[in-house]
Amino acid sequence: MLSRTINQSKMMLVIGMMILVGQKISHLITQKPLVPLGQSFLGILTVLVICVVALKLKEAFPKVKFPAFAWATMIALILSMPFMPTSKFFLQYTGSVDFLATTTPILAFAGISVGTKLTQLKKISWKLVIIAMVVFIGTYFGSALVAQFVLKMQGII
Repeated sequence: MLSRTINQSKMMLVIGMMILVGQKISHLITQKPLVPLGQSFLGILTVLVICVVALKLKEAFPKVKFPAFAWATMIALILSMPFMPTSKFFLQYTGSVDFLATTTPILAFAGISVGTKLTQLKKISWKLVIIAMVVFIGTYFGSALVAQFVLKMQGII
């Protein structure tokens, strides 16, 4: 159990470093003002601690069908509530983490995950393409409808 936690923590540190590098590259490309490294580091460290706690909660309650991602979301939501004493610290430091920099490791691990299940994907074959197209089209038109509604409500269009 302890070795698993150590391995998870090591993986989280690697992901944190990937996010810091991605954030630095993003700021170089977009030429936005760079957030101080110490503040970004504390923000990433905060997020990673929440991730480790979420993984431990998932392990502690195996009969509860609640994914670790949902645990992490609930913890972050509670910590960021305006009436919580942690909200100011939490929002200040996690706000300094560039959202797009976090997507790089997430997409990399998603690709690795899909790559290990190629035999299962072959069984689905052409059906996966149809499902993907329906999801993409539905997401596109759903987003367009929401944008249309909000812009009309604001009187912009």
